[in-house]
This record gives sequence, structure tokens and C-alpha cells, in this order.
Amino acid sequence: MSDPVRSVVRRFPGVPTLEGAGVRLRRSFSNPEVPLFDPFLLLDRFGSTDPADYMAGFPWHPHRGIETVTYVLDGRVAHGDTLGNEGVIGPGDVQWMNSGSGIIHQEMPQRTEGLFEGFQLWVNLPAKEKMSTPAYRGLTATDFPAQSTDAGARVTVIAGKYGGVEGPVKGIPVDPTYLDVTIPAGGTFDLPATAGYTAFAHGIEGSGTFEGTDSGPVVRGETVLFGPGGAVRARAGDSGFRSLFVTGRPLHEPVAWYGPIVMNTRSELVTALQELDHGEFIHHRRPIRED
Repeated sequence: MSDPVRSVVRRFPGVPTLEGAGVRLRRSFSNPEVPLFDPFLLLDRFGSTDPADYMAGFPWHPHRGIETVTYVLDGRVAHGDTLGNEGVIGPGDVQWMNSGSGIIHQEMPQRTEGLFEGFQLWVNLPAKEKMSTPAYRGLTATDFPAQSTDAGARVTVIAGKYGGVEGPVKGIPVDPTYLDVTIPAGGTFDLPATAGYTAFAHGIEGSGTFEGTDSGPVVRGETVLFGPGGAVRARAGDSGFRSLFVTGRPLHEPVAWYGPIVMNTRSELVTALQELDHGEFIHHRRPIRED
């Protein structure tokens, strides 16, 4: 007997937030929602046609114990870090960074004519991986396979698998699936999410409904969390529906979180902050890049 179709159990409209040196964004979920979205910690959406909203960027800052996933829809972001990695990601590009035992980096948006827009997702690392060697993946839009379903949906696979197509981001401890899905007006889409995994979606454009859900259509900028079950089934509204679909294996581990550092215990946080104060935060200094 197959698992029941998942329904939406919580909706998150996003909260206006000021981050970095003064970047305006909307935060879908963060610290208060940790148990709900395990293993995912945070989802931010940045987007503006006014450079004053984003040009201050995210100057040099530390991370430990997590993976940060930056997905650019429009515009460009320059990256540099203490491992010697540097580059610029543009429309459709992804930076998937494992901060592991510690990294200090900067993410600086470049001035854009028109809309600057994208996402950053934080993915927790299991306790046994939190002090692992950091790694950096910089991937361009051409690295991601895309396919069309029989129902007319277009699916870009960033991580995980869909319809026999596997994304280029592999070997992530929580086994994530990360898809960018565009469904035409009135069309449908089925995501066969693994039973027991956390699953959520974020509306990028248009609107859509989900089978088994009575709370109305999901619209642009809204994040929805799905309950237990198997597949997620979406239907686009009259203007179509583009959304992120994300799933991952929960860790069921304690979370100790302070700013950009996420560990399992308070004592590990204290150690990290002391190392940061004493210039001992970086445990691995050789350039490491995964392509």
C-alpha cells in the first residue's frame, strides 16, 4: 500500500528582515521553526530592483556546522573565502558551501539593471560532520539537468533525483532533493517525496494548490510545509506556478545556534566563539573546491 499524499500543515508568508551589512530580504523560516523543518535551518529570499536594498551585501563573516546554498534567479553575487575560493554566480547559478569546521567568507551582490533576486537555504550538518573539512561547489545554470514531464511541467534538478535525472550536487549527508519547478496554467506536478523526509515548497511566481489541502492557493513568496506521507501533488493556477520543492532526511539531533554558527551543544558554541576571538577559528586553510 502506497503512502498517502502529503498535505500542507503550515504556511509561512515570510518576514521582512535586514541582514548582512543592510540587505533587505524576506525570511521564510529560521530559529523558531528548527524542529519543523529539520534538517533545514533557514530560508531567505532576496529580491529588489533598488540597489540600495542589496549593495551593502554580506561582508566577511564566519560559518561553522552548516551548509549554505545560494541560488540566484536574477543578478550576480561575488564570493570569496578563507580557503582561497572566489568567483561570481549569476542567473540560474548555485553556490553550495559546506562550512564544516569553519570558514570565513563574503557574498557581495553586484549592481544590476532591473531585478536582483534569489534564495539562500541553510542545511544542517549531522554531529559527526560538523568539524569536517570545508568544501565549496560553484555551479552554473548549464550544470543542472532539466526535463519536461508528460503534464508539461519543467523541472530543473539541483540536488537529488527526479524522473531518472540526477542533479550535480551529490554526497550531501541529509540526502536533499532541491528542484526548481515551473508548471503551466492548469497543469499538475507530482513529487515522489521519500516517506519520513521533511518536505516544503516555496512559491516563486504565480500560484498553485496542493492535493489534500483546504487552505487555498500558495502564492508568490509563501513557503508551505508538508505533513507526513509520500508524494506531493501540485496544480497550477490560471497564471501558472513556479516553485522550489525541497526535501531532506531529518537529523533528530539537538541544535545549538548562535548567528552563523550551528552546533549541537552550548559548549561547542562557546568553543567556536572563543576560537573566533583568538584567531583560531579556521582549522583548514588549503584551497578546497568540489565541482
